Amino acid sequence: MSKTKALIVWGGWEGHHPKECSEIFGTCLESEGFDVEIRDTLDAYLDVAKLKELSLIVPMWTMGKISPEQSAGLREAVKSGVGLAGFHGAMGDSFREDTEYQFMVGGQWVIHPDNITDYKVNICKKEDPIVAGLSDFAMHSEQYYMHVDPSNEVLATTVLQTESAPWINGTVMPVAWKRAYGDARVFYSSLGHTPEDFKVTEAFEMIKRGMLWAAR
Repeated sequence: MSKTKALIVWGGWEGHHPKECSEIFGTCLESEGFDVEIRDTLDAYLDVAKLKELSLIVPMWTMGKISPEQSAGLREAVKSGVGLAGFHGAMGDSFREDTEYQFMVGGQWVIHPDNITDYKVNICKKEDPIVAGLSDFAMHSEQYYMHVDPSNEVLATTVLQTESAPWINGTVMPVAWKRAYGDARVFYSSLGHTPEDFKVTEAFEMIKRGMLWAAR
């Protein structure tokens, strides 16, 4: 398996700026020595043999629908050992009817109670290389409430404080995690609502490191 090939697949809801985010992280990965292919069709997941030559897949597709064949191709490649890494709705709210995809990711978006709000991200596993040296930091963005897999290895959290759903106040919600799926490494961060989020150094650095970790 190549150590330097990555695939970014973008599309779906345009409110998350998938094309622009694909370019941001395509450039980032190229600077780290990857040969990056960027596609705007889910048919990219049908050529399983080609997918298995990759080190990393970065899904960039909010909502939408994926065919059983496309989903199966993606999951087969990842289960075989191809890394998977992504963020926000582009990976955590991609295909709401595909529970097997959600099982692979380790979570699914449910709501962002107050829409754009101020909140703090707390690094909770400071010795992990994905977050080592990063301090807790502030965000002005969507604060995701998610259904999450208890087998995730959580790296960062946030404490929910909302006006619109006060019954969840005080809930400690995972923001970033890593997990296994078959032989693969999977990384996810709920940050990244718009490209503006990546101007927060810690938010960008955590996602970049997560992608490199998933790609081994």
